[in-house]
Amino acid sequence: MPCSTLPGPAELPCAHMAPALRIALLHSVAPLLLLLAPALGLELVNRFQCSQPTNNFALDGAGHRVYLAAVNHLYQLGGDLRLELEEQTGPVQDSPLCHAPQIPESYCEFPKSWTPNYNKILELDPPQGMLLLCGSVHQGLCELRLLGNISQRAVPFPPRSVVPSMLNVAANHPNASTVGLLLKSQDGDTRLLVGATYTGYGSQFFTWNNSVADLRFENSPEISIRALNTSQPSRLFTFDISPSDDNILKVRQLNKVQNRMVFVRAFLQGGFAYLAMNVDPASTEKESLPSSVLARICLKSEPKGEPRKLTESYIQLRLRCQGPQGTLYGRLLSVYTEPARILGVFEGRREAALCAFGLTEVGKGIQDARKSCFETPDNAGVSVLDSVVQGTDPSCQSKGIKLQDEQLDCGAPHLQHPLAINRPLSATALFKAPGLTSVAVANVSGYTVAFLGTASGQLQKINLDASMNIVSRQSIQIARGQPVHHIMQFDPVNPIYLYVMTSHQMTRVKVADCEKFLTCSECLQATDPYCGWCTMEARCSIQQECQNSEDTMFWTGLSKEGVERCPLLQVMPKEIDVSSDTQTILLQITGNLPSLALVNTSCDYGNGVYMPATTVYDADASQHWGRCSFLPRDLIPEFPTNQDHVTVTMSITVDKIHIAQQSFVIYDCERTQRIHRKTSCTSCVTSPWPCKWCERQHKCVYNTSQCDFVVKNSTECPQITTSHIVPTPTGIAKDFILSVANVHNSQDLALECDFGAEQTFPARWLNSTSVLCSNVLLHTSESSQRFPVNLQLMDHSGQFLDNPDMLTVEVYNCASETADCSRCLGRTDLGHLCTWSESSTSCRLNSELLPIQNTCPSPEIRKIEPVSGPLLGGTLLTIQGRNLGSRFSDIVDKVKIGDVPCFPVMERYLVSEEIVCVTGESPTELSDWVFVDVNGRGRSKEKYSFMLPEIFSLSPDLGPRAGGTKITIFGKQLDIGGEVRVLFNESLECRDLVRTESSIRCTVPVLGSIPTMSVNVCVQFERKSCLNGNLTFQYKDNPVIRSMEPRSSHMSGGRIITLTGERFDMVQDVKMKIKNHKGGVMNCTVLSDVVITCPSPTAPNSTLERINVSVGFYINGIYVSDERSAINEDPSAEEHLDDRFSLEYQPDPMFFSAKKEKLIKHHVGEPLTLVIHKEHDDLGLRVEEYQVKVGQIPCELIVFNDKVIHCSINESLSSSDHYLPVTIQVGKFNQTITMLHLAGIETPIIVSIVVFIILLLLCVVALFVFCTKSRRAERYWQKTLVQMEEMESQIRDEIRKGFAELQTDMTDLTKELNRSQGIPFLEYKHFVTRTFFPKCSSIYEECYILPPKNFNNPLGTQVSETHPLLCSEWKVPESCRTNMEEGIATLSTLLSNRHFLVTFIHAVEAQKDFAVRDRCNLASLLTIALHGKLEYYTSIMKDLLVDLIDSSASKNPKLMLRRTESVVEKMLTNWMSICMYSCLRETVGEPFFLLLCAIKQQINKGSIDAITGKARYTLNEEWLLRENIEAKPMNINVSFQGCGMDSLTVRVLDTDTVSQCKEKILEAFCKNLPYSQWPQVEDVDLEWFAFSSRGYFLRDLDDSSSMEDGRKKLNTLSHYKVCDGASLAMSLKDQRDNTLGRVKDLDTDKYFHLVLPTDDILENKKSHRQSHRKKVLPEIYLTRLLNTKGTLQKFLDDLFRAILSIRDDRPPLAIKYFFDFLEEQAEKRGISDPDTLHIWKTNSLPLRFWVNILKNPEFVFDMEKSDHMDACLSVIAQAFIDACSISDMQLGKDSPTNKLLYAKEIPEYRKIVQKYYRQIKEMSPLSEQEMNAHLAEESRKYQNKFNTNVALAEIYKYAKKYRSQIVSALEANPVTRRGQLQHKFEQLIVLMEDDIYTCSSEA
Repeated sequence: MPCSTLPGPAELPCAHMAPALRIALLHSVAPLLLLLAPALGLELVNRFQCSQPTNNFALDGAGHRVYLAAVNHLYQLGGDLRLELEEQTGPVQDSPLCHAPQIPESYCEFPKSWTPNYNKILELDPPQGMLLLCGSVHQGLCELRLLGNISQRAVPFPPRSVVPSMLNVAANHPNASTVGLLLKSQDGDTRLLVGATYTGYGSQFFTWNNSVADLRFENSPEISIRALNTSQPSRLFTFDISPSDDNILKVRQLNKVQNRMVFVRAFLQGGFAYLAMNVDPASTEKESLPSSVLARICLKSEPKGEPRKLTESYIQLRLRCQGPQGTLYGRLLSVYTEPARILGVFEGRREAALCAFGLTEVGKGIQDARKSCFETPDNAGVSVLDSVVQGTDPSCQSKGIKLQDEQLDCGAPHLQHPLAINRPLSATALFKAPGLTSVAVANVSGYTVAFLGTASGQLQKINLDASMNIVSRQSIQIARGQPVHHIMQFDPVNPIYLYVMTSHQMTRVKVADCEKFLTCSECLQATDPYCGWCTMEARCSIQQECQNSEDTMFWTGLSKEGVERCPLLQVMPKEIDVSSDTQTILLQITGNLPSLALVNTSCDYGNGVYMPATTVYDADASQHWGRCSFLPRDLIPEFPTNQDHVTVTMSITVDKIHIAQQSFVIYDCERTQRIHRKTSCTSCVTSPWPCKWCERQHKCVYNTSQCDFVVKNSTECPQITTSHIVPTPTGIAKDFILSVANVHNSQDLALECDFGAEQTFPARWLNSTSVLCSNVLLHTSESSQRFPVNLQLMDHSGQFLDNPDMLTVEVYNCASETADCSRCLGRTDLGHLCTWSESSTSCRLNSELLPIQNTCPSPEIRKIEPVSGPLLGGTLLTIQGRNLGSRFSDIVDKVKIGDVPCFPVMERYLVSEEIVCVTGESPTELSDWVFVDVNGRGRSKEKYSFMLPEIFSLSPDLGPRAGGTKITIFGKQLDIGGEVRVLFNESLECRDLVRTESSIRCTVPVLGSIPTMSVNVCVQFERKSCLNGNLTFQYKDNPVIRSMEPRSSHMSGGRIITLTGERFDMVQDVKMKIKNHKGGVMNCTVLSDVVITCPSPTAPNSTLERINVSVGFYINGIYVSDERSAINEDPSAEEHLDDRFSLEYQPDPMFFSAKKEKLIKHHVGEPLTLVIHKEHDDLGLRVEEYQVKVGQIPCELIVFNDKVIHCSINESLSSSDHYLPVTIQVGKFNQTITMLHLAGIETPIIVSIVVFIILLLLCVVALFVFCTKSRRAERYWQKTLVQMEEMESQIRDEIRKGFAELQTDMTDLTKELNRSQGIPFLEYKHFVTRTFFPKCSSIYEECYILPPKNFNNPLGTQVSETHPLLCSEWKVPESCRTNMEEGIATLSTLLSNRHFLVTFIHAVEAQKDFAVRDRCNLASLLTIALHGKLEYYTSIMKDLLVDLIDSSASKNPKLMLRRTESVVEKMLTNWMSICMYSCLRETVGEPFFLLLCAIKQQINKGSIDAITGKARYTLNEEWLLRENIEAKPMNINVSFQGCGMDSLTVRVLDTDTVSQCKEKILEAFCKNLPYSQWPQVEDVDLEWFAFSSRGYFLRDLDDSSSMEDGRKKLNTLSHYKVCDGASLAMSLKDQRDNTLGRVKDLDTDKYFHLVLPTDDILENKKSHRQSHRKKVLPEIYLTRLLNTKGTLQKFLDDLFRAILSIRDDRPPLAIKYFFDFLEEQAEKRGISDPDTLHIWKTNSLPLRFWVNILKNPEFVFDMEKSDHMDACLSVIAQAFIDACSISDMQLGKDSPTNKLLYAKEIPEYRKIVQKYYRQIKEMSPLSEQEMNAHLAEESRKYQNKFNTNVALAEIYKYAKKYRSQIVSALEANPVTRRGQLQHKFEQLIVLMEDDIYTCSSEA
């Protein structure tokens, strides 16, 4: 069905039903669906939508019907636009070159085609009961239908004797205009006045040459009057009188091109028929404007009673609508007539205007014209239309006679005719706006209300007063993007409704929306003439909708008095004390309202409290008086918190309708006192209420009868008058004397001094005006803190003397936040008695009041920024450091750059820490130090350079006037200084400036008008003079878009739209956008200076089969309005454009295979040909727009038409998948038509043979292995017998040594730990990246480590940031940046939607290929992306955890959170890491670091095998060196060249390799530096000075290395015979030698260090005597594990206690919050098992966070974690896990040593864990607000630490990969579906899919 009364889905069920059933269904569902449809404004009442374009409509007031004509359709609607009947009028077989087939014996030699029927005339004839409709087919044939039943014809037509002129009524072209008007004579005869644009030869509508017959010239005059009396069917549509030529007006053939009439409307007024038209100029006159013409025809009969001929009375005059500045509006678009005037909308070049013309002036002008033509010789103002066939003489002739009035109005046969008045009738525009298309006017209460339709589908309402000045405006949206038809009509029965037609919709609009105004003042102030106040109904309404509105007292309309006529209620008194005895209140009611004396009135106090009221009417004053009972005390409303009064709104009501209302106040003086405790008296007497202060009672009262002494003025209040107290140091008892005033009973008044926070001290009166606060002791840990000072009344708890100045005392702490001398001494200016102690390097209190030290150490400059600037100076130079002055006066004229002064800025000075100064001007280029001369001279570490930037060129050097061109200025040294500006024409600043050393990029500003020559481009540094570059830029005319083809697209978009125009060579960037739609932005491509191509956007949400949208274009970021105005500089212009660029969206094309089969079988190796069928559509797709693929192989199109596509693939198809999809793609639309099954040869025989061969090989291998094992076992048994005796003796020795070590070496390792520097904590950002991405990430497939330092750099050099999440710049190509940034912003917005994020996570987790690694990676990326919104992140995590708990509770709840297998579990890990970071640094960091140092030192105490990593001392059995290697400790003296440090003594072992020795030396020299800044072992050389000054370089391997058992042994210190006390030197290599690599990576088959690998086969090759190393049972060395454990025990205990303890000043908020959450969830699910809760808590905190930290210290510290240390930490982590477990361990002799080692301590640790859980449970509950505040603080603390764009780009990859699954999930979720999140997600994919992978790879 083309049209429906409802938008969208209402059409679909009716599409294939019978018409009667369709109508019945629409009647039943329409009311309900209209209520549910989104409102377009309260004024829009009904609407009827069409998929076909509408043409005309007509209103039947008597039948209360609307008749609507559209292309090929005619509709009969009810007054509320419900469909009653529908008739189809086309398409028909027709040709413009053929006569209508209704003409007898007509024959046409030209081909006919199916032609749509456009309605041209739709007129009602109620007296004859018919509906006249004329269409564009069959040469403009008309039909006569029956009123009330359009399916029946009123009169059979045409008759047999028909001639062509009876059928050629309307114009026969869709774009040619036609108007019709029914004329009724006094005798009841009906005629039809027709105006039709000529469409024959010579017109723009006739595209054939003159050899083709023109059927229109002879049979179709431009204007005619035709018979329309149905009682004479044979004369229907004949020219009314004979001769026929006298009743038509036909332009001569030669003059038709210059006189093309375009008709707008025909109307009747005062016995005349008027035709409003435009006379268009010839097509060659491009600059000429059309002439708006009003023609008049007299309808009065001649005196003889004969009909008057048309041409006799025809006269026309031009209408001229102009603006105040003379702007002309030439083309008439719409006209509306009233009895005395006509109003028209006229179109100008850029906007349209509304003008009004008086019909009296029109009539007078016509009479004057005829007089000048015939009575007077002056006839210059009028001429005879000689271009008309029926015209008379070509000029006026003075008859010398006096014309009668009738002749002046209607002409006469003997007078020249037809006439044209030369002088136009002018009018000034009343209103101007872009895009006006239609007008309708009403007169209401002396105001003119104009309704104006627009091209964008809006209806504007303009209210004008009697002087035609605009008083108000309103607008509503009728149909977005659909132009309003030029005719609008009021409902003939109820004119408060207006019928408005747009291109695809009929709408019934209520002319005013009065109900939205809730008060009388709002109603009248709206200045809407339709709206007035209905007094007795208390609502704003149209007058017809108000009862008794004919009485002016019941309805108050718009008038000069305005709101003064509104009912007004006055209440007396207006302020009442809550304790008063008020019984009655007096009422005064004024305004326009009827008498209330005889009606039931009452007072409504709100909350259902009504009191009876009595009223009387004072006629003299036109007002009412009344009284009403006051509220009882128990009904007085409660007072709001912290408020001493309550406002009560009382209304005077009539039958529960509020006629008028007023508010009054009930106040409470005692409440005033309670609210303002510190200023009780002052607040009391200064309150707006009549409250008084009783001094002795210390009370605020309304009734002062009980007061001894009343205070009435705030200056008389007892109050503290002290305004300042000298600052006092913390922790020092002081006495304060406070001055008071107005205390009359001071000796009887007991006071105490209150300093806030429950800190009170004794107070004693010194005299009547002074109070002593003695021994006041205040503390603060801050640098300075203010404490309030108040005097509290001891006899009146909680009451104070007034403290109007809110006196405070400053308490300071010299030691806090005072890191250097200058900051310390600078505090003396604040009154702080602080002095600097050089001995302790601290700031302390000058308690002995010694002379304050005035000098500090010389300034220390640590950093300057920037390091360069221009010669002219003006650069803001920031200097950071220490001791940079104690006050600003210290640094004035003390800052210089060499000899150039730098002028400090006072506002930017930070005492001692930072100076910001403005550099002076340097005479030459130089580079010098920055000096600060305060108490000595401080010099910067780097030099500041004065440079001279140079400008070379500018590109491009021209661009459009609208701006937006991105230019690049080339030069050198352009990145110096601070501020840089690029100015065009000396004042316009180039925006979006980005600069590098050699270039400046920015966007050109808009210029008001194009200058005659190029404008200068000035580059300014620091707002100084311009650089001498002689740069110019030429502004050109803006690019213009002329046309757009094609103008249709399928819904999915992606169709290539071609734009043609001019000056595209200046276009750098083009975007296409759907107007009034958030999405739908597409990037376009410039092909040449006249052609641009754009892919069409995806259609906006619409349930219509077709939808027309308006599209706009952005060129260089500037909006293009239309083809006439080119680029529009006004951003708001988009809302006011007529829709020149419209795009029709049609359904996506549908394809199917030949037999619609779902599977096609194809044999491999054969050529493939596919036949694809396509459903018919109107898209007109071309062959190049199709792309067919089988799998990934394109299928070549060989046959193509609109219904069938043949494609073939000649190459052989082969794939590992036996099923390949056959897909066809059109733009973005992609459809899988069928599946192709690749059938290969059968292979069961081949499979059987392969299986047999594999079984045979397995048997042979098994036999060989059995024989080999037997021989090896025999050899091993013989070897064991030989070694037994040797082992027995060695076992005794080893046991004896182990016992000695256990008793002697368990010493306190803290004596040996010596670190003079702080703990090398990693920054938060590095902690996060290592914790979140512990191994690798999809961002870059590499491990996340701190970037290594170049070994050629000096020690301590900072390294640049390399991690993609930590780099401030998002590295994407500039060509992709715009789309990427917009897409990333869209994704960020979607992720901020709770429902989208949860659905997104569930959707991707449901995919089988979404591995655990992907889940963890996605969780970490989400954490980074939402790091700034931790509150939101936490709530999402909780929602997901609830889902996880629900799924786990039904299975085994104890297994929940045991592993990290889901996104939420990794999110919980990350959340814990963020929340516990502060605890980690402040509480756990130190004991953990000491434990690590102790482990390393204990391991290094004994021998370590450099290749296997096994050591004598360890905690892990697998890493125990099970050999008795004797190592001798030595002290060697080492110097390190380039380190700047004296030589050190380093403890080594003689068994150490050279690399091990280097490591110990590096640790000794670099122990005060983070590990990332250490040189590597491979980067240094070690030289031993064995003999005099000659050195010898030590190497792990060299020519002197020894060989044992075919393996080369690594060189040790004993190999080189390095003795105790030897001198060695270490130096950095010039180039790293990587030939050897790392020692631990050496091949064990070729090299060894301390022990040979255990290989039984090799051992059997040696004889017993050859074995120089005796083997013993390895278990005897396990006692060394106990030795190491005992040494480290203290450090381990300290660490566990730090982890499992709660500090009072740092309570674990996150843990408390999360544990409470777990308990809450367990309670909700009825889980009462305490073990389950214990396991949940253990899995979420100890196992999820602490174990991860214990095993990975490199996450926390900048240090090295060796493989051996990792093994030891695994044992400690296992002990921690066992301590948190609740299951008892069954240990025995076969248990692993890692568990046996700490079996004794585990029970004690377990108690600590249980106590920790219990303490957390006993903590006070944490509210959501407190937790959110804590999380917000964490977000703020680390904001801008991560590049969230990189994280979002990574998240997008997952979104793209699982796009279809996510969309399905979003559509399945009703909440996300209501929010249309699936479409927003699709738009995100569309926006980014072309750029994300390209940009990511390029980045």
